[in-house]
Amino acid sequence: MSMKKIGLLVVMVFLTLAMMFSSLALAKDFTMGLSFPSLSMAWFAFLEQAVKDKAAQLGIKVISLEANNEVSRQVSIIEDMIVKKVDGVLLVPIEVEAVVPAVEALNKANIPVVTVDRRLKEGVAVKVLAHVGADNVTGGKKAAEFIVEGLKKKYNEPKGVVIELYGQPGAGPAIDRSAGFQEVMKQYPNITVKTQAANFRREDGMKVMEDFIMGTPQIDAVFGANDEMILGALEAMQASGKVNVKDVITIGFDALTDALKSISDGILDATIEQFPGKQASTAFEILAGNVREGKIPEKPMVLIEPAVITKDNLDKAEKSF
Repeated sequence: MSMKKIGLLVVMVFLTLAMMFSSLALAKDFTMGLSFPSLSMAWFAFLEQAVKDKAAQLGIKVISLEANNEVSRQVSIIEDMIVKKVDGVLLVPIEVEAVVPAVEALNKANIPVVTVDRRLKEGVAVKVLAHVGADNVTGGKKAAEFIVEGLKKKYNEPKGVVIELYGQPGAGPAIDRSAGFQEVMKQYPNITVKTQAANFRREDGMKVMEDFIMGTPQIDAVFGANDEMILGALEAMQASGKVNVKDVITIGFDALTDALKSISDGILDATIEQFPGKQASTAFEILAGNVREGKIPEKPMVLIEPAVITKDNLDKAEKSF
């Protein structure tokens, strides 16, 4: 047999074995873990369903557990996933630093992890396959720009008093959305911004807004770093008898169903759409590709540009109402 034929035979055997191993990998039953803060936040319920839908399409089992917004519980959930030997973990970290030890444990167990929506702190000594999320800094900037344009229409110049309802301290989206928002607002010395944390919760948004109404004689605009908070703030304004909602520029973040309906009803002015379905499916595809075929994502950071949703473009929102 000639050397050429032997070489060809070796190549054919190699390709056959590669196809066999690939087929075996695809045929194996895979289980992924999904850990996220809390189903009490509607956004995460939507994200969880989007992950499950994508997993069903790919024929992969998902163990999905919420952490009741408790860091210690999220760490415990991840440790349990390691014991159960899941093949990969899709993680929405409650805080940027507090769950780092749990990710270290995943690294030691050689279990790949992809973060979605919320990121870990930059520079931490852990390995994350990829992060997929909204460009929250850009989203915060767009919310600020929307308010600035509204103030210009109201006063013929950018001036006024703006309330910023900050999210959960320590959470990546809260940090980044506020950073983008403040970056724009600092360009306008005649705009006063008053900031208070409302923890991404509707009831907290209502309570914080009630306090602002009592202690702030002039309120021209309100930015809620998520829709739950801005919806709570709207309830507080409507119940106060002191503030006419139609005189206040209001914008949220998330494009939840309730927020979209409020926009349609002419109550809320706008929200920022961050496309959670796209985030979830993209992140899960990256994780599945790595677990099944050893694929390494071309980009370790995938940021999806948010969009401002108003009454004029409700059809652009990912969800409907």
